[in-house]
Amino acid sequence: MKFDVITAEIGSTTTVVSAFVGLGDNPTLVAQGEHYTTVDEGDVTIGIERALKFIREEIGESVEWKSLLVSSSAAGGLKMTVHGLVYDMTVRAAKEAALGAGGVVKLVTSGKISRDVIDKVHHIAPKLVLLAGGVDHGEYETVIHNAEVFAQSDINVPFVYAGNSDATEKVVRILENSGKKVTVTQNVYPKVDVLNVEPVRDVIQKVFSQHIIHAPGMSKLDGQVKGQIIPTPASVMKAGSILQKEMGDCVTIDIGGATTDVDSFTNGSPDIQKISISPEPFAKRTVEGDLGVFVNALNVVKNSEWICKEFPDNDELLKRLTPYPKDKRIEDFVLAMAKSCAVESIMRHSGKVRYFYGSSGRIKLAEGKDLTAVRNIFGTGGVLSRSKHSSKILEELRNLGQKNPMALLPSRETRLYVDSHYIFAACGLISQLDEESAKKLLIWDIKRVG
Repeated sequence: MKFDVITAEIGSTTTVVSAFVGLGDNPTLVAQGEHYTTVDEGDVTIGIERALKFIREEIGESVEWKSLLVSSSAAGGLKMTVHGLVYDMTVRAAKEAALGAGGVVKLVTSGKISRDVIDKVHHIAPKLVLLAGGVDHGEYETVIHNAEVFAQSDINVPFVYAGNSDATEKVVRILENSGKKVTVTQNVYPKVDVLNVEPVRDVIQKVFSQHIIHAPGMSKLDGQVKGQIIPTPASVMKAGSILQKEMGDCVTIDIGGATTDVDSFTNGSPDIQKISISPEPFAKRTVEGDLGVFVNALNVVKNSEWICKEFPDNDELLKRLTPYPKDKRIEDFVLAMAKSCAVESIMRHSGKVRYFYGSSGRIKLAEGKDLTAVRNIFGTGGVLSRSKHSSKILEELRNLGQKNPMALLPSRETRLYVDSHYIFAACGLISQLDEESAKKLLIWDIKRVG
């Protein structure tokens, strides 16, 4: 059978391959195969082939396709470091752009960097370095200094410059004269209180596709993949963006084996906007690298007192844990970890209302991302898409606002949905070819729960 599109989502734990026909008038998911990601076997394409085998067995015939689309987070994500001028301005803006592009930000610095910072970057071994700093026509000595320090180092990864436009020519010359590869994009913080994250996100994704060896065996896909190989989190974020346009302000939570990612698409409520002390991007992503139900399961359990009490045999359960739970006790254990990941990740993602005291008395101010205008929460990832108990996990999020009145969280009336066929990342990929088909698939796929 020849499909219009085959998508492959190569995750840190599992690889999901989905087969679609009818792009355009009647896009349809025909079959899906899933297998462990085969990084440990030295070739991620082995996992893709084994997932395709499941599809062949399901449809009872050979599999061909017109287009192959791929996303990947199998190599631990797109590790990045971010360096800017003032943490609450350009550094923060650059971090937002990096996360929105699917990056995993391992180090953030502000001001002029030193040799100690270079040593930290060496230890992190990022796949990309993002330099920012200064509003346009403002201070530029810091970003030039930082470019010079990196130029004198032996760090040899792609650089992206998204800082003061007045310094662009000199920063590029400094880095290129030392043999560094540098890509320039628009200033991520061109004016005070103005965020410009989309151009940086686009460039980071292109650099990821062009310069990063994603995982062992990925080079075998060269020439076969249509379009860019993009970070899976960026593909999921695209799906959330499509749903926001169709259904209103929303949050997407993706609970995986290694991380829990939260994407929000909202400007918040007008009342909160009036008292906010700093700008937030409309589309915001946070990735919690310590929250996952497989790779980071031990960390989740250690930091969840209630899980330890409810599962006193957690040591034994952790030993028996696999990406595909084999008995009810393990399923219940994974469900508990997923609840913990969901709650903690949303709390970290959301902002808060605080009271400050000044000469005129008490002042109410808001900082961070305002989720109070969110009306839809979408759950995706292996646990939320596959578990029959996904509604219990998402219900925890809808109830958080009552328990944390100072946090800027979704209301009790927020609608809950799950990615019932595990195709959010696939739809994000398909949107590269046909966004209308991606939208139709997403509307068909989401299932209301709770």
